[in-house]
This record gives sequence, structure tokens and C-alpha cells, in this order.
Amino acid sequence: MPERIGFIGLGIMGRGMAHNLRKAGFALTVWNRTAARMDELVAAGAQAAASPADVAAQSDIIFICVSDTPDVEAVILGAEGVMHGAQPGALVVDCSTISPKATRDLAARLAEHGIGMLDAPVSGGSEGAARGTLSIMVGGPADQFARALPAFEAMGKTITHVGDHGAGQTVKGVNQVLVVGNCLAMCEALLFAQAGGVDLEKTHAAISQGAAGSWMFSNRGPQIIARDWRPGFTIDLQQKDLRLVLEAAEELGVPLVATALINNLYRTLQARGLGGDGNHALMKALENLAGFTVGEQPAPSAKVAQ
Repeated sequence: MPERIGFIGLGIMGRGMAHNLRKAGFALTVWNRTAARMDELVAAGAQAAASPADVAAQSDIIFICVSDTPDVEAVILGAEGVMHGAQPGALVVDCSTISPKATRDLAARLAEHGIGMLDAPVSGGSEGAARGTLSIMVGGPADQFARALPAFEAMGKTITHVGDHGAGQTVKGVNQVLVVGNCLAMCEALLFAQAGGVDLEKTHAAISQGAAGSWMFSNRGPQIIARDWRPGFTIDLQQKDLRLVLEAAEELGVPLVATALINNLYRTLQARGLGGDGNHALMKALENLAGFTVGEQPAPSAKVAQ
């Protein structure tokens, strides 16, 4: 008999992921703190639940995709949390990005009640969530990974079992270090192009498929050029992930010099009320330093080499 799936958290990522589970034919029960976000899933054939515990009571595998470590702890351990509705033998799959240590602690708490857990953070932005092409990095027992694999395949294209509990979150941290490093490089490159007076769209076309190309440059470069700050992933969420990475790096004694710099640049944008912009709006922090704006024509710089 097919596994019954629950999904908790229908935000910028979870909404698309839940839709793809329903499209794949899974019986789906959903819950979201803002209840109106459940309506479109209900219209697609999902059942709405009254609480995380209610989701768990109606599901064999419960997916969670919420914002931060305290949110995951609340929906699992809270008064109406998953732990109070799940039956022994159920499996909790956390697709949020949270602390590796907190993940291991939650897995141990759930195991006391006979409930399994996988940490399965995702990457690919809202586009990947909608298209079912996410990269999913999974930590936890191999047999539980195999059990959840059909559901993962409905949501992702690259699905990798990377180790035991917490390993998925650690690999997601690796992912985020690369994401923001690529983002900073992209913003600096476009700032340089703007100052040099070259056509930004032609520059993008010339470079995006070569050695300097990246997912970030291909997908977010055109948005910067068009001054389109709609989020595939918000600054607030990106900065939260960097905080988790830097906390883990401190515990491990690893110097993440560029990541710490980018984290502080994002904090300046949050201080300006820009936390809801896409993470590619890192450009605005560099523009503030440079004193001109990318995407404006003609290029403002008069310091082009003669």
C-alpha cells in the first residue's frame, strides 16, 4: 500500500514541493501556520489538517519545510507537534535548513517514541521546488532513505544519501557557502561591467556558458540586470543559513572568511528593511559602496581606462 504523505510548511519552497507530491499521486495531508496557504493544495486534492499532530496522525511519512531551528522544534515537539500524533514506525523528513546538532537531538527524541527521522535539506530555489528539480541531500539511516526515495523523486532531480543524522544539514552548509560565494562574485562582476560601460545582457550571454558560468549567474544575473528583486530565496533565509554555517564553523574551528563578510553584507541589507528581497539583492550592498546602480544606462563611471 502506498505511503500516506504529510507536509508541514507551505512557504516559498514547501508549496511547490507539496504540489509535486500530489501530482505524483501521493495521498497528501497538509498544514501551514497561515491556513489560507493550504487552499490551493486542497483544491489539488490534498487534505487540510488542523495541526502538525493531526498531519502526523494521518500520515506515514511527514515532511517538514519551515524557516529555522526553533520552528522545526515547535512543529515536532510542541503541544500540537508531530510527536504527539505520529504512530511508532512513522518517518519524519525535515527539509528545512537547521543546525546539524539540533537535527541529531531531534532524531534521538523521536527515536525514543519509535519514530524515524531524516534530515533532507534542499537546494534549487523556488524554481526547482516548482519544477521538481531540487537537489536533496539526505542524512539518516539507509533503510529510511530507501523508504522515502519515491517521495524524494517526486520533488528532486539530484537525490544523495550523504551520511547519518546531521550529515544532510552539514552538506547543505557546504552548498550555502558556495551559493553566497558565487553570488558575491556575480555581483562584483556585474558591478565591474557596469562601470566599464559594456552592454550587460551581451556580457551575460558571452560569459554564462563558459568557465565562469554558474547556476547563480544564469538564473539571477538576468534578474539583477532587470532590477528584479523577486525572491527565489530571500535575504532573511539566506542570512539565517549563513548564521548556522558560521556557528558550525566556529565549533569546528574552520575559518570561513568570505562567508563571514557576505553574512555581514546581508545584515546591512536587513537593517535597510530589504530582508524580503531575493538573495541576489546582495548587489544593493555593493552598489551602496560603489555609489552607482547596475542596470542603469548609460554606465555612470567616468573612470574607464583610456
